Parts: sequence; C-alpha cells; structure tokens
Amino acid sequence: MTLMTILLDVVQPGYGAIGAGLAAIGAGIGIGQIGKGAVEAIARQPEASGEIRANMILAAALVEGVALLAAVAGLLASLK
Repeated sequence: MTLMTILLDVVQPGYGAIGAGLAAIGAGIGIGQIGKGAVEAIARQPEASGEIRANMILAAALVEGVALLAAVAGLLASLK
C-alpha cells in the first residue's frame, strides 16, 4: 500500500473545499498584514516608499502563490 492510497482513503468528501476556503482566508489575512506594514513603514519613512512598495508587492505575490497552490490542492482533494 502506497502513501497516496492511504491518503486517498483518509480524505473525506467536502474537506478539500474547506481547506481551499481556509487557504483563501489565510491569504487575505496575510496580504492585509503586508499592506498594513507597508503603509506604516511609508508613513515613517516617506523617502523609501518606492523600495517599500516593491517589497510589499513581492511579498504579496508570494503569499498569493502559496494560497493558490493550497486552494488547488484542496479542490483536487474534494474531487475524490
């Protein structure tokens, strides 16, 4: 018995969709925290706004990428 068959036997229908929803909620919270930190940093140092904005966009893209992968994995798990 392989690990994949064990995992497929354990997965119940509907839990994958819950996981995909949690991934979307987590991404929203993470991107909100990134935006909040960037706005606060720009308020403290307005001359560094370009660099702060670039780092904020990069971090938000990474968070969104992980959330997309988690959502796809959750939805694929619910197709069983």
